[in-house]
Amino acid sequence: MLQNTVRMPAPTRLRDLIRQIRAARTAAEERTVVNKECAYIRSTFREEDSVWRCRNIAKLLYIHMLGYPAHFGQLECLKLIASPRFTDKRIGYLGAMLLLDERQDVHLLITNCLKNDLNSSTQFVIGLALCTLGAIASPEMARDLASEVERLMKSANAYIRKKAALCAFRIIRRVPELMEMFLPATRSLITEKNHGVLITGVTLITEMCENSVDTLNHFKKECGHREIVPNLVRILKNLILAGYSPEHDVSGVSDPFLQVKILRLLRILGRNDIDASEAMNDILAQVATNTETSKNVGNTILYETVLSIMDIKSESGLRVLAVNILGRFLLNNDKNIRYVALNTLLKTVYVDTSAVQRHRSTILECLKDPDVSIRKRAMELSFALVNSNNIRNMMKELLLFLERADPEFKAQCSSNIVMSAERFAPNKRWHLETLFKVLVAAGNYVRDDVVACTIQLISETQSQQSYAVSALWRALEKDTSDKQPLAQVATWCIGEYGDLLLYGPPLEDIDAPVNLTEDEVIDVYQRLLWNPQNTVVTKQYTLLSLTKLSTRFQKGNEKIRQIIDTFGSNLHIELQQRGIEFSQLFRKYDHLRPALLERMPPMETARPQANGIIGMVNGEPELEEEKSSVLEASSPSSDSSALLDLLGTTDLGMTPSVSNKNTSANSTTIVNNNDLLDLLGSLDLNVPTSTSTSTLPQTQTSSQIFNPTNTSNFLVDGLLNSSSVQNDTLTMIVLDKAGLKIIFRLERSPDIADLLIINMSAQNSGSAILTDFLFQAAVPKTFQLQMLSPSSTVIPPSGQVTQVLKVTNINKVPLRMRLRISYTGPTGPVLEQTEVNNFPSLISQ
Repeated sequence: MLQNTVRMPAPTRLRDLIRQIRAARTAAEERTVVNKECAYIRSTFREEDSVWRCRNIAKLLYIHMLGYPAHFGQLECLKLIASPRFTDKRIGYLGAMLLLDERQDVHLLITNCLKNDLNSSTQFVIGLALCTLGAIASPEMARDLASEVERLMKSANAYIRKKAALCAFRIIRRVPELMEMFLPATRSLITEKNHGVLITGVTLITEMCENSVDTLNHFKKECGHREIVPNLVRILKNLILAGYSPEHDVSGVSDPFLQVKILRLLRILGRNDIDASEAMNDILAQVATNTETSKNVGNTILYETVLSIMDIKSESGLRVLAVNILGRFLLNNDKNIRYVALNTLLKTVYVDTSAVQRHRSTILECLKDPDVSIRKRAMELSFALVNSNNIRNMMKELLLFLERADPEFKAQCSSNIVMSAERFAPNKRWHLETLFKVLVAAGNYVRDDVVACTIQLISETQSQQSYAVSALWRALEKDTSDKQPLAQVATWCIGEYGDLLLYGPPLEDIDAPVNLTEDEVIDVYQRLLWNPQNTVVTKQYTLLSLTKLSTRFQKGNEKIRQIIDTFGSNLHIELQQRGIEFSQLFRKYDHLRPALLERMPPMETARPQANGIIGMVNGEPELEEEKSSVLEASSPSSDSSALLDLLGTTDLGMTPSVSNKNTSANSTTIVNNNDLLDLLGSLDLNVPTSTSTSTLPQTQTSSQIFNPTNTSNFLVDGLLNSSSVQNDTLTMIVLDKAGLKIIFRLERSPDIADLLIINMSAQNSGSAILTDFLFQAAVPKTFQLQMLSPSSTVIPPSGQVTQVLKVTNINKVPLRMRLRISYTGPTGPVLEQTEVNNFPSLISQ
C-alpha cells in the first residue's frame, strides 16, 4: 500500500516578500501580508527536515525588523547554527543576535554551539561565533567562553585576533572581573603591524584603562621595555610623517580613526602623570601643527588633540596652542564645529583663562549666532570670562545681548549679569546703573533675586540713594506693565527715599534734574494701583510704598489716605487686609505712624552665587513667597519657587537660606515632609523677617505690623557661652568621598558672642574639574541658619571652594545639621547627602 506524501511548495523568496510588503497601501494590507507569510513559515517549521529553513529565517528576520513578533523562530536559528553549511550558520547566527536575549532559556542552548564553532578550522566560522558571542553574551556565557576568546587572541591568524579582541572588549564591558584574564594577550596587540588588530587592540586597552586603575598602572609601569606610551608615540609619529596604512587614508589624512583612538588612549595614560605627559608633549604638538584643517576629518583629530592637551600635564605653550585651535574652530562655518569649540572652551576656561581671553571678541560674536545652542554656550562662556579688567566692556556686550535675547535666555542672563556686577563692579554708581539696565532689558523675565539684590544695594549705598531714586522715578513715569520687577524696585526706593526725590539737594551729575510736586508722585502711584495689567505683588509694593510716603511728604496725606481707603473693599484678600490696616495708621494709630514707617536701616549683605541666583538672607523683602508665585505665573522663566530641597521635594520653605536660590523671606508655604521632620526633630519652616518695617508687601497680622520692636530673629540668645573657648577654632571632616572633602572649621564671632561661624571648605583632591558645585544645609527649628554665598561653583583639581555659615541657638540644644552636596564630575552629576550629629558639645553651652 503506497502512502502519498505531500511536500510543501517552495516558499516565497525574500525579495518577493519585500516587494509585496512595500506594495501594501495601508497598514491593514501590510499586516495581512505579514500574517499570511508568518502562518506559512510556522507550518514549514513543523517539518523536521525543512530544506527551506534558511530562506524562511531570512524572511522572518525582515519581518522582525518591521516590528512584528518573530520569537517563534528562535529554535530554528539554533538548528541553522548546528548545520555544517556556512550559509546556514551565517543566517542562524544573525537570527540569534536579533531574536535571542539573556532573559530567555533558549539563550543557554547556544553556548555549546558557540564553543564548538570557536574551535572550528575555518576562520570565518570562528569569526561568526565571536561576533555572536560579543553581541549576546550573558555574564554566565562570558565566563564559560572567556578562556576560548583569550586563546584566540593569540592566534597566528590576524583576522581571528581582530575578532577575538573585539569580543574581549564586549565581554569586559559585561563582566569587568574578567579583565585580568585578557591582560597577557592584550599587551602584544599594541605592537601589531596589521591595521585591524592594532586599532582593536588600542580600543580594548582604552576600555581596560578607563574602568580599572590597577590595569592603568599596569600598562604605564609594569610593561618594562614594552612600555605603552613610547609605542603609541612611535605609531602616531609614523601616521603623521609617513602614513602607517595608506589604504586607510581619508581625505588626505592618514588613518584618522586610528589617530583618534591613540590620542584618546594617550589622554588616559597621561592624566596626572608628569613623566607620561612629558613623553607625549612633542607628538601632540606635531599633530596639532601638521594636521590638515580644511577637511572635517582633520578637525576631528585636532579636537581630540585639544582634549588630550588640556587633560594631561602638558606645557603652558602647548595649552595656548590648544586654545588657539579652538579659537579657529569658532571661525568655522560649520555650526557643529563652533558648538564643539564653545563647549570645550567652557570646560577649559578655568584651566587657562588667559589663553581663552585672547578669543573674547570671537566668543562675543557667537552671541549673535542664529543657532540657539551656540548662543547659549557663548553666553555661559562669556560670563566665565568676566573679570575686574574687562567688566565694563563685557557688561556692555551682554546687556546688548539681553535686550535682543529670546525669553528663555533673559532670566538666566539677567541673574548672571547681576552676579558678575556684584563681584567685579568698579564702583557703586556703575553697579546701580547696570542693575537698572538689567531691570529694563529683561522686563518681566527678571528673577526675584535681581529685585532683591537691587533693593539691597540701594539700601546699603547711602551716597547713591539720591541718584537711585531719581533714576527709578524716570523709569516709573513710563509704562511698566511689561517691567513689573522694575516697578517693584522703583516703588520700594521711592517709598524709602521719597523725601530725597522732592526735597533733596540737586545732583550735579544729572543733566535734567527732577522737578516734581507731591501731587504728581501720588498721581503716578494711583495709576499703578488702578492699572489692571499690574500684578498683585506690584500693587502690594506700591500700596505700602504710598503709605510710607505719607511720612516723607510735607502734605498730601489726605489724598494718600483716600487712595488707601479704597482698598478696604478690594476683591483680593491681601490688598484688602493692607488697605484696612494701613487706613488705621491714619486714624487710631496716627501717633505711631512716623515711628512705624521710618526709613529702613541698611540691609546685611548677601552675595550672589556663581550660577547667577541670588538670595537675601537678613533684610530680604517681606512677602517674597507671594511675589514669587505671581511672577512665576506671569513669567515662564521664573525660578523663584525652588527652595531648599534636601530630600527631593519641591517648594519646601526651610530655615536655611541657600544663596544660589531665591529663598522666600516669610514663606508660609509648608509641604508635608515627615522624613525630614523626623530626621531633624521638626524644622522651622519660616525664614527670618527683615530688621525693620519695609515698603515691600508683607503678610502679617495687625499686631505684627503695629509692633515697632519686630526685629530680626538672627540676633537671638547666645549659641555659645561667651566665657569659654572664645577664639578657639575646631575642625571637622563631615564628608570625604570620591575625591571631595568637606571640612567645617568652627569659631566664634569676635563681635557677637552668641554667634557660631562655620567656615566650610570643599576640597577637590581628584584630577577632574568639579562644576556646578552646590552646598545646602538644614537645621532644626530651634536654630537659625544664615548661609553666605560660596567663593565659586567650580572646584579645579587640588583646589577648593569656601562658604560661611552662621548659626544661632535659642534653646542651647545640641546642634544637628542635614547636608546636601551636588556637583558635576567627570562621570556626570553627583548628589551626596549626609547628616552631621557629632558637633562638639561646647557649641550648645
